[in-house]
Amino acid sequence: MTRTLETRAVHTESRAGLPPFATVPVLSIAAAGGLALLATLGRYGYFGDELYFLSAGRRLAVSYADQGPLLPALARLMDLLAPGSVVALRIPALLFTVAAIVLSAQIAREFGGSRGAQALTAVAYATSPFLLVQGDQLATNTIDTALWVLISWLLIRWVRTRHDGLLLAAAAATALDMQVKWLIPFFWIAVGVGVLCFGPRELLRRPALWVGVIGVYLCTLPSLLWQARHGWPQLHMGAQVAAEQDSSGGRALYVPLALVVAGVVGVPLLLAGIWALLRAPELRPYRFLGVVPVLVTVIFVITDGRPYYGAGCYGAVMAAGAVFAVRRMVGWRRWLAGGLVVASVFTVAVSLPWQPESTIEPAANEADAVAQLTVYGRFGWRELGEATAAAYAALPRDVRANAVVIGDSYWQASSLDVDRRKYGLPAVYSPSRGFGYFGTPPDAATTVLWVGGDGTQPRTWCTDVTAVGRADARLGIPGVTRDITLWRCDHPRAPWSREWSNMRHLG
Repeated sequence: MTRTLETRAVHTESRAGLPPFATVPVLSIAAAGGLALLATLGRYGYFGDELYFLSAGRRLAVSYADQGPLLPALARLMDLLAPGSVVALRIPALLFTVAAIVLSAQIAREFGGSRGAQALTAVAYATSPFLLVQGDQLATNTIDTALWVLISWLLIRWVRTRHDGLLLAAAAATALDMQVKWLIPFFWIAVGVGVLCFGPRELLRRPALWVGVIGVYLCTLPSLLWQARHGWPQLHMGAQVAAEQDSSGGRALYVPLALVVAGVVGVPLLLAGIWALLRAPELRPYRFLGVVPVLVTVIFVITDGRPYYGAGCYGAVMAAGAVFAVRRMVGWRRWLAGGLVVASVFTVAVSLPWQPESTIEPAANEADAVAQLTVYGRFGWRELGEATAAAYAALPRDVRANAVVIGDSYWQASSLDVDRRKYGLPAVYSPSRGFGYFGTPPDAATTVLWVGGDGTQPRTWCTDVTAVGRADARLGIPGVTRDITLWRCDHPRAPWSREWSNMRHLG
């Protein structure tokens, strides 16, 4: 009887006193962010991962070695609607990012935040140099982050209303996110720990939650079966990511870099949000959320994850911080907030790719290029394709009949594969990352045009190896599109069908 009265009280409270949904300031901020992204979508060329999504999308499957099937399917759809259009390919990323801005503001509304709190939340999200700027390219983290925000909103709304349909909707969004990355389970683990510590423990007793869990499992089952048949490569990607993180500072830099992701306004709101969720009386029903960013950070520090892996929970925490801050924002605090907003807008403005290609300086070395990967990773594909086409055309006609192309990296292979017909190239393969699972060179391929690398790999697999060409690009990445050697490899030491599984790697 007591539980029934409490539930009725929650429903009565849920219908009263909330500000309007998606206020004009919030929609204006989201529109401004969307227009800024739209103005830059066509800048430069495809990013290397985008080429990989296009290549994977031409080989649709229920799973891939390093990701779920959603991004390749989106890339395929956009390429069918507008073949060869960089802008069209990136439209889904823009839409997901704008939706996340609006949803983060609606989380502030669920917390009882005023129009000002909603607007401040939207500003924090829209001026983050990561949360907004990632929307200018199709990437797994762009979609994953937005889905975390959606799931957070549905869960927070359930806490206020107790409508179980929201839990089923959250499960559907989780199932969709599992087709992108396998990070969202860590969010739910953190939520579970928070709920056990602070409540509402009723969440764990709801049948709708467990029906949703079963639904997520069934939707993910085809991917799990694919992974099992292929030796769980997506799990092995964790070791590869950890190795990359260790080489760039790893755990020591995780927290500082994770805070940078939040942006100038986002950092104080993030910290204020954690404190408010744990301590502020007005946010007491949502205390469980206060431990989520902390636990997610601990998980990804331990597993050597990338600093942006937990950014999906920022929208909800920043919303709590905005609600807390606006209610206490008087006098000099308003001026301070205004100054932070101006600085944050400036930061995101200079982070967007406005600069004309002709004024960008080449990277001094590979480390500098990697440090600005999202810029330099969009150049050099045309030069690589032209050099490869010239080297292939120079092969004797009888040799070309039994020749294939192997890219040393999955980016190189993806670029050549996407434009294979344009350059008149034969089938393209690569042992790198997920591309290695797209197919094995035929045993009849007695000659390989190996693109990139220092020659070690082709000499391992072929008896005769000769440098037959060079590829270079002013703004490319050294070793990927700058200062590239093309190798002719004749007489494989063993059939490709026997050796390919040994050649494959996730690097």
